[in-house]
Amino acid sequence: MRAVIQRVKSASVTVDGKLVSEIGAGVLVFLGVAHDDTTTELEYIANKVANLRIFEDEAGKMNLSLLDTGGAALVVSQFTLYGDCRKGRRPSFINAARPEVANTLYEQFIAILKQQNIPTQGGIFQAMMEVALINDGPVTILLDTDKQF
Repeated sequence: MRAVIQRVKSASVTVDGKLVSEIGAGVLVFLGVAHDDTTTELEYIANKVANLRIFEDEAGKMNLSLLDTGGAALVVSQFTLYGDCRKGRRPSFINAARPEVANTLYEQFIAILKQQNIPTQGGIFQAMMEVALINDGPVTILLDTDKQF
């Protein structure tokens, strides 16, 4: 599982010209699910997102998490995080999970954040989305369970 986490002042998702979700301060999470991911990887990434100390404290140090700040999360499924560009010019997505598997884990990811009392919204799975954000910092973190386990 891969996640690109961006600290944001605000973020939103629009589909077909309609606003479907938006948050204020918090994180935008682009979530990629691999074909062999399980709830083990899911729980690891979700807990990392909730507890990452990427928000500044009163001294200006990155010491606070979403749980500490009461920030929100906007989670967008993004299979292209598993695009393999090592051969040729067109990415291969062979390592990305099948849609039915990816959607289940994506929904569970959102549920885990909500269970931790993090205000969480999502995009629309498999939709062509317009994602807008105001990056705060910028702060962008990459999590990859292939490098963790």
